[in-house]
Amino acid sequence: MSLRRRLTLSLITILILFSINVGTHFWGSFARNESMEAYRNSVTAAQLSTQVEQLLIDKRQTILVLDTIRDNTEEPLEEGELRQALEQIESIRLRIRELGKVSHDVTRLHFDRLQESSDGLLDQWKAFYEGYNTPEYRSDVDDPVPYLKASEHLKELEQRQAFIAVQRANIIDRTIALTDRITVIGFIASIFLTATLGFFLVRYTNRSLKHLKRGTERIGSGDLNFRIDNIDDTGELGDLADAFNKMSEKLRNAMYDVSKARDSADEANAAKSIFLANVSHELRTPLNAIIGYSEMLHDELSDQLELDRPQFQKDLEKIIRSGRQLLMLINDILDLSKIETGKMMLNCETFQPGELLEQACDAIGPQLRERDNQLHKTDFSALPTMYNDATKFRQIFTNLLSNACKFTEHGQISVLAREPAAHPGWVEIAITDTGIGMTPEQQELVFEAFVQAQPSTSANYGGTGLGLAICRDYCELMGGSIRVDSDPGAGSTFTVLIPSDPELTLEAA
Repeated sequence: MSLRRRLTLSLITILILFSINVGTHFWGSFARNESMEAYRNSVTAAQLSTQVEQLLIDKRQTILVLDTIRDNTEEPLEEGELRQALEQIESIRLRIRELGKVSHDVTRLHFDRLQESSDGLLDQWKAFYEGYNTPEYRSDVDDPVPYLKASEHLKELEQRQAFIAVQRANIIDRTIALTDRITVIGFIASIFLTATLGFFLVRYTNRSLKHLKRGTERIGSGDLNFRIDNIDDTGELGDLADAFNKMSEKLRNAMYDVSKARDSADEANAAKSIFLANVSHELRTPLNAIIGYSEMLHDELSDQLELDRPQFQKDLEKIIRSGRQLLMLINDILDLSKIETGKMMLNCETFQPGELLEQACDAIGPQLRERDNQLHKTDFSALPTMYNDATKFRQIFTNLLSNACKFTEHGQISVLAREPAAHPGWVEIAITDTGIGMTPEQQELVFEAFVQAQPSTSANYGGTGLGLAICRDYCELMGGSIRVDSDPGAGSTFTVLIPSDPELTLEAA
């Protein structure tokens, strides 16, 4: 039998015992609740019986006194006194009904007798009060038989209820004692069975686990030829031993593959260079546009028809735009190659960053109109003079603004530039768009070369995935940094921090 089956059977046995203990516990709790309910009913019935008895005594004494006064005097009762007396009679009647609610089924006959006799007595008293002020009325309230009959039935009901409560309490007490004994026996049996099963399971698995431990220590020390063969379990422990044997085999093969991986690393580096040299789709698109529109213009010039000069000018603009796009792609590839080979150098000079930011904003004017975007920018005149590479500075923000416009349609793009108070001698420029945004996973890869946010980005928006990688490398080369904050569907914010102080530039670069 496998270890899993042994554990399963042991667990089922323990759960059955536990269920029995829980069942007897709830049974005992139910019995205790019944006992408390019976005790409360008995106490309530006794209290109500005492109250009813006292009310009957008081009311009878009052009626006898009033009857004597009525016989000797002709003074009538006031309306308020009559109403109060009738309310007291109804109150006694309600107390008797409450006594019936706490009565048991076996005492129902006694209660019915009490109710019948008490209703007759109370009706007699009620009639006495209603006819008190009538001279012709003759009362019989001095007859003690109805009162004694009701009192006798009340005492019989009280004695019967006390007897039934005692009987039920004895039965419930015996039930509680029985459930307590069953619970204790089940608890002891559970402990004994759990200890016994645990002992045999430990004894059964200890030997196999020792073999597994010895095997893992040998394999962990580097002896990958060692095999765990002396496991006599056909279940999980045997499968675990087989898994360790397969793992050691795979590790041995992996160590052989490591040497081949070193060779493949050089091949992967060469493959990346080949990829950079063959970004065929992005290079072919503007080149095809240049060739196509050039052939169209050539054919139009060959015709003898009158030229459509506005259309001719639009076609030339498309050729110029495609040529610039092609040049930008080639420059990106060449720049990245120079960065990776360490041949990219800084050409530091003093310049006004606000002027270069204005140029970058003007450069994306056609893209803004094409995508129907609005550009908002702060006043750049307050920015301090910078000493750094002006060409790379302009290219960083041209790429960022172009990237923001490419992924935003009918939206807003803003440029915020300032000298942060927390970093004197630095310039912070933030470019925010309301475009498609990025997930946290996409933000981790966005500055990697040849990587775009998702596979469909290139098909939907174009690009090679080099622009942001070049921006990151240029920022680091200039001694600064770049970061991105974004949410899917809520746009992105790229923040660039570059030193403006010449000493900080040379120190950070």
